[in-house]
Amino acid sequence: MTRRIRVTVDYPVSVRGYDPSLLAPEGMRRIATAAEDAGLDAIAFTEHPAPSKRWLDAGGHEALDVTAALSFCAAVTERLRLHSYLLVLPYRNPFLTAKSVATVDVLSGGRMTLVAGAGYMKSEFKALGVPFENRNDLFDEALEVLRGAWTQTPYTFQGGAFEADAIAPLPRPVQKPDGPPIWIGGNSARARRRAAEHQGWSPLLIDETLSRTTRTRALSSVKELAQAISSVRDMAADIQGKDARLDVQVQTPQSGWLRTGGSAEEHREHLGRLVEAGVTWFVIQPPGDSVSATAEALARYGEVLSAF
Repeated sequence: MTRRIRVTVDYPVSVRGYDPSLLAPEGMRRIATAAEDAGLDAIAFTEHPAPSKRWLDAGGHEALDVTAALSFCAAVTERLRLHSYLLVLPYRNPFLTAKSVATVDVLSGGRMTLVAGAGYMKSEFKALGVPFENRNDLFDEALEVLRGAWTQTPYTFQGGAFEADAIAPLPRPVQKPDGPPIWIGGNSARARRRAAEHQGWSPLLIDETLSRTTRTRALSSVKELAQAISSVRDMAADIQGKDARLDVQVQTPQSGWLRTGGSAEEHREHLGRLVEAGVTWFVIQPPGDSVSATAEALARYGEVLSAF
């Protein structure tokens, strides 16, 4: 029987004080294969190419280059989906992003999912030479470029920040007809609208305090999440047609369950409420104490899910 919810493993480089062995080739191979062996569904990396020291000291986290890390995981797994959770599209030239994402999709045999966001850290935009106030326009332009670069040869584009004249960005992604699924991260009305135009939405179940930090709208209860999912799916039906399928991947306070502990039954009940709300993917954040502890936690989580 197919499990009612699929699970994305957030690679624990985001854990403060993580075991450096997690970044060694053998450590990463072991975690990726442990996730696959446990029956989990995807592995994910987020990005912060130039975070401020102040942000790191205040509770921020380190990060790898997303597509490079996903390429490594693609090489050591066979089934696991590969999620950029999430890639900040305004940080870079969209043609380079299209090439990087397409490369992961080709080398993985079609396992890439692009989870994308607009970004929120002003200092990081400054370091990368990108105007923070233009991030939403750059995001929308990048989304248009990605689909065009993945599906059209030759491809011509004229935007506010980028242009191309009869380019041929080959090879194309493996996934047809339009390339990898694009899921939009964030809780804002604009993020929801973008999600309805694509294949998925990746909100955060967060309170007002965290919403101010991440510059996105608070979404504090499963009931509120259910209402939002229904609204986004209605928008998707209006935009894409009544047969539009929209995945919803969510991170909640229970995403840290493997780190904090607690009742397995209560955790499964939480997952059940998410499924009823319309969630199709759940983000789990394993501990990063050691490679062995992380691998064992993923195996244990697979057992918890087997009863779900």
